[in-house]
Amino acid sequence: MVSWRILTGLLALPLLFGQASFYPLRDIRAGMHGVGRTVFSGSKVEEFEVEILGVLENVGPKQSIILGRLSGGPLGKTGVMQGMSGSPVYIDGKLIGAVALAFSFSTEPIAGIQPIEQMLQQDPGNVPARMRSVASDKRPLDVRLVDIATPMSFGGFTRETIDHFAPQWRAMGLEPMQGALAGASNSAGDRFGNPTAIQPGSMISVQLLSGDLSAGADGTVTYIDGNQLYAFGHRFLAAGRTELPFARAEVLTLLPNFQTSFKICAARQLMGSITMDGSTGVAGVFGKRAATVPISITVNDRAADGSLRKPWEYHVQMINDSVLSPILLQMAVFSAIDATERTMGASSFRIRGTIAFQGDYAPIRLDNMYSGDISVPAQVALGAAIPLSYALQSGFDYLKPKEISLTIEAFDNKKQLRIDQFWCSQREAKPGETVELTAVLSGDNGKEITRKASYTVPVGAPLGPLYFTAADGTTTNFAEFQQLVGTAPRSANQVIATANKLRDNTSAYIRVWRNDASYQVQGHDFPSPPASLAMLLARAQAQSGVPLVWHGSKIAELELRAGDMVVSGSKMAQVEIKE
Repeated sequence: MVSWRILTGLLALPLLFGQASFYPLRDIRAGMHGVGRTVFSGSKVEEFEVEILGVLENVGPKQSIILGRLSGGPLGKTGVMQGMSGSPVYIDGKLIGAVALAFSFSTEPIAGIQPIEQMLQQDPGNVPARMRSVASDKRPLDVRLVDIATPMSFGGFTRETIDHFAPQWRAMGLEPMQGALAGASNSAGDRFGNPTAIQPGSMISVQLLSGDLSAGADGTVTYIDGNQLYAFGHRFLAAGRTELPFARAEVLTLLPNFQTSFKICAARQLMGSITMDGSTGVAGVFGKRAATVPISITVNDRAADGSLRKPWEYHVQMINDSVLSPILLQMAVFSAIDATERTMGASSFRIRGTIAFQGDYAPIRLDNMYSGDISVPAQVALGAAIPLSYALQSGFDYLKPKEISLTIEAFDNKKQLRIDQFWCSQREAKPGETVELTAVLSGDNGKEITRKASYTVPVGAPLGPLYFTAADGTTTNFAEFQQLVGTAPRSANQVIATANKLRDNTSAYIRVWRNDASYQVQGHDFPSPPASLAMLLARAQAQSGVPLVWHGSKIAELELRAGDMVVSGSKMAQVEIKE
């Protein structure tokens, strides 16, 4: 259903285009000449020339693109640059739209111009594909007209961090690069910059992170209407209604490149909030503060003698976004470790902390250990982000992070044990008898520890094989929660409880089970239910299409603690229950 705001905007478009500030798309013809406005250096808005080549119709659902050849300034050398997205283009002083698209590997500065009509009437819910194919009558090959990639400037991050996560950003149409300065702060006490410092053609930076670590996406302002502005000319992340802080930005330099040139920018004063991210651009409001999540990360480094060196601390403000926030948290954790510790060779890290939420909800608690020879910081970062991702993508919009606090302890040796042997004290047992279970955990340099547990077979237990599987936390979590993949949680409290039930890596977990049908509903096990309950559960499965039944009915679980050592591997043993 179209909202009243969108409907009112559609009805008002004829009035707007009756004014002198806009040039209607229907009147655009090949051969027309216009001027564009953008920043090539600092914050000074400069003009460039535009020759209209024609209009490409139906490149998207009821969407057209104006094709133009750009010239003037450095464009003959750089071509269409990343960071030019949103640069306004005028004919006879009237705005026709924004530079937004370019041809892949073009040797000329030919750009697709997003009509201003489409930018003002866009519905954020209607987001077409990012790439468009435009047939060429001169070549048999397909020539693609694509959104100009949005440059992402990262400040305070290590080079290794940016390289590690670059593929994820590029998949979203963003081009990550090392930044030189911290982003504009979005703290509650900070003042907004003067809106008059921004005009059509000015640079802005959408601030995803600010503080000791910063991340900003740079683009150009197309149009300003009172306290509202329109920019980019294409979608940023296709987030629809959103809340992202934006700042005034300056161009430090231009970097010509054979594949694609780009502007290198630095964020300055905070200006307001981007409130909409649609298919034909972004829209924002001056003076509106976006809600962000404070993150604190402390890295404690222990020397070889066990003494604690001076801790490294990071304080940042992060946007609240179901897709981007987990990636940003991963990057922050990875960089904090990478800046403090060597990331190759044997190492171990313990991470503790909480993810607190707005409202009367319990926090998600993190307490885990990671160890190995390679990619251990990436494991730590992913381990911190998975619970946040699960919470934000659970479908409960009101479950918003309030604060994230993490402490990471680093060790320069591998604290790792594998489950080497596992056995039962007997091959047969009767109901009521106790079975002794023994696991031998082995590590480097001949290290070996033994852990024991006991299990009493319940009186009345069915006869037949009884299985014991000793496995690490990751394997046990997978076996326990695989049925939740296709099942939507019923409440935000259940989401948090599920995240807090994830087992850590410093124990071996003995799963006691039978090879019988077991049902799992909303994370709760129903092993070998009575026939009447099994019938109801099977009926629910048929109606929902979600697999609720699985083989391997868990009866009990025992934990074998390994101290501060990471446990890996799995072994299985079996006892026959007889009269």
